[in-house]
Amino acid sequence: MSLKFKIEKKLEGKLGRAGVLETPHGKIKTPAFVTVGTKATVKALTPEQVRDLGSQVVLSNTYHLYLQPGDGILKKAGGLNKFMNWEGPTMTDSGGFQAFSLGAAFGDHVSKIASGESSVSRCGVENGGTDSSCSLAKIDEDGVTFSSHIDGSKHKFTPEKSIQIQHNIGADMIFAFDECTSPQASYEYQKEALDRTHRWAKRSLDEHKKLNKENKISLLGIVQGGRHEDLRKESAEFISKLDFDGFGIGGSFNKDDMYTAVGWVNEILPENKPRHLLGIGEPVDFFGGIENGVDLFDCVAPTRMARNGGLHTTDGKINISNAKFKEDFNPIEKGCGCYTCQNYTKAYLSHLFRAKEMEAGTLATIHNLYFINKLVADIRQSILDDNFEDYKKEFLGRYYN
Repeated sequence: MSLKFKIEKKLEGKLGRAGVLETPHGKIKTPAFVTVGTKATVKALTPEQVRDLGSQVVLSNTYHLYLQPGDGILKKAGGLNKFMNWEGPTMTDSGGFQAFSLGAAFGDHVSKIASGESSVSRCGVENGGTDSSCSLAKIDEDGVTFSSHIDGSKHKFTPEKSIQIQHNIGADMIFAFDECTSPQASYEYQKEALDRTHRWAKRSLDEHKKLNKENKISLLGIVQGGRHEDLRKESAEFISKLDFDGFGIGGSFNKDDMYTAVGWVNEILPENKPRHLLGIGEPVDFFGGIENGVDLFDCVAPTRMARNGGLHTTDGKINISNAKFKEDFNPIEKGCGCYTCQNYTKAYLSHLFRAKEMEAGTLATIHNLYFINKLVADIRQSILDDNFEDYKKEFLGRYYN
């Protein structure tokens, strides 16, 4: 096992903890936000900027790198770290969710998280989304067949293929291949998909052991089960008994009961291994996830939101394109230590977005990534200082006022 995880302090009365995760490319102080660099780049930023904004670890996407430039090129380049000039820890996801959502299902807007009365895909995802009459990626026992969103070419990911690609990419931490279902999928389909994910987990682990001769790469197993307590617990029991180096908790939640479902899982998963909540990046979710035992989070939301003019502040989100900011000569947030707030005004950012200047995305991303990294670091510190509940109440009361 190339990962070493040490718990420094536990959150009294809850599952949360502050720890240190040691990888071949450095240590990660947990809880931590994992910055998403989908195509071996964090959009609009250099690796040096990403590091200086407090990012400890970067996650890239197996599906995207497989299609472009190709995992073989990354292997020839010496792996993800050398290819993108990032010196810190790295992760890759398995590519399963993207093969489904960005491949043949592109345009259906199937989400991992349900919120209230979420709309159902035109392809009938309430029944699993495998109706042959629709254009969803085709899932069978062997894997997922999908069409490239770039040129329409046909491809197939199997558990073995996903692990092979991820080993070529060469991140420190990789994920087992799984099926991420829609939150609206029926119980019957969730159960079917769960059993398949468990079989795929074993195949992923077997392939990983064949390839991991130098023991430089760690494999994380993924817990699924949708919104159902019995399935989540069944999955946690099954995956925890396999020889994974850590664990990912897959999506397909209802927003209202996500933290409860995470708690179900983390009460079962081994305490001495790291836990990663996939695709979650809202401030309230960090608090809910961390107090229920999550160590790592990844999400494109902070950077994607920034490129569209959405900015985090301690008083909530703002859209910098709103007319009221055209003559606002204050920083995004007074007292913020990021480069953008130290040097530019809301009026200037508003101008950049209205003028569609490239610098707009850079300055906005700098602020949001700094904000999110600092927030999770502050939550970590609150655990160490025994004032988590006070900090949670203060921050959420102001952010969501």
